[in-house]
Amino acid sequence: MSEVVKSLLRPAEGFRSREAASFYTQLEDQGRILHESIRGMTAQELEWQPERGMNTIGMLLAHNAIVDVFWTQIAILGIKETDSVPVLGITMDDDGLPLAPDAEAPANLKGKPVAFYEDLLTRGLAYVREAWSKVSDADMDKEITRDRPDGSQRILSVRWAMYHILEHDAGHRGQIQLLRHHYAAAVGAPSR
Repeated sequence: MSEVVKSLLRPAEGFRSREAASFYTQLEDQGRILHESIRGMTAQELEWQPERGMNTIGMLLAHNAIVDVFWTQIAILGIKETDSVPVLGITMDDDGLPLAPDAEAPANLKGKPVAFYEDLLTRGLAYVREAWSKVSDADMDKEITRDRPDGSQRILSVRWAMYHILEHDAGHRGQIQLLRHHYAAAVGAPSR
């Protein structure tokens, strides 16, 4: 008899919009996969750079948490002056991204254990859930005009912002998993 494996995602409970709940469930699942893939990482692995100017796993983890908060504040909550400190305890710039071409990783992330990053990601996701759960179906089409630093404007929808957060986190999750393989090869550890 063959085994049956179910791969199901159901929209999260407690959301006004089923579509927002679906985006959230997808983001939550990406987070689950990420948490599983970083479990047991050492501070040395989290801060390893393939070469100067390149991101570390720790930088990317902090960046994902910051971006979750940033785009939720900008596009979902309509906050013009974003601030991640009350949510994450770090500023929007504390991930060190983008690095100068020959820069070392930021000193503020050196020696941080995996629990530090897991906490950032968990707090960021809780913030997202709280904000997204209040979004209605009509809100999904709401357009936000964002003034950019170069003086141009960008018009985006709440739906696009949710999509962007999801694809952004998934993209960096892939980078993190690739960096784990490169680290293992560089230090002679078994690949995960």
